[in-house]
Amino acid sequence: MYIDEEHYVDVSDVVEDFGEAFFADGGLATLRALVDDRRDRPTRFAGERIGAPIARPHQILCIGLNYSDHAAESGHAVPSEPVLFTKAPNTLVGPYDHVRSPRGSSQLDWEVELGVVIGKRTSYLDSIDDARDVIAGYVLVNDVSERFFQMERGGQWSKGKSAETFNPAGPWLVTPDEIPDVTNLDMWLDVNNARRQCGSTSRMIFDPFHIVHHLSQFMVLEPGDLINTGTPAGVGMGFVPPVWLQPGDVMELGIAHLGEQCQTVIAPR
Repeated sequence: MYIDEEHYVDVSDVVEDFGEAFFADGGLATLRALVDDRRDRPTRFAGERIGAPIARPHQILCIGLNYSDHAAESGHAVPSEPVLFTKAPNTLVGPYDHVRSPRGSSQLDWEVELGVVIGKRTSYLDSIDDARDVIAGYVLVNDVSERFFQMERGGQWSKGKSAETFNPAGPWLVTPDEIPDVTNLDMWLDVNNARRQCGSTSRMIFDPFHIVHHLSQFMVLEPGDLINTGTPAGVGMGFVPPVWLQPGDVMELGIAHLGEQCQTVIAPR
């Protein structure tokens, strides 16, 4: 459990993993008590790999075209309701893990996004405001995409979203009480030290509460499920000519209050 960039509290003797059972059984309350009790006995990071702050979710749901500037650069109209697609749950990796280019890739792209983690089994929420009570927290994610697979292989977005390593998450899960306003967070992404994306969650078409309420009308959301809420303008597809990631490229990204990530693109298997 993170304290700061250099220290963490070891809770592995009590908490096995941050998955469905953890969230469903009130794990966040247990974690708060543990951290309060052990905060004066932190462990210093010593080169360990940092994994995603949640275990493999039941599902990763994604909202497309949720920023008007990104919809415009993609050549799409602003949607009248959330556009939904999915990513394979095993795309989830840590915030500093490598991103592996898939075989046959020619249009590998980046997307900084706000991720929403569900804390309670949820369906048919009565109101948008009710969504606040079922959100466990928020996480920084990179919705890595292969645009040729996404656009040219039968129009199936999930084909371009579900390769291994395509969903770096973390470094930490931030509970709602620790964020002043989740609808007004600055976000950015650099490739090889060049700023590519610079935006704010204030420019979302549908905010996280609207999204969670909307999805609950169509499916059951399980504890630990992850929702990627869309990206602002500045993806590689939007440049003229387009700019695609190559092995050796380095992505750095962040969202205010949610930390930062860094990934290096590596060659296919």
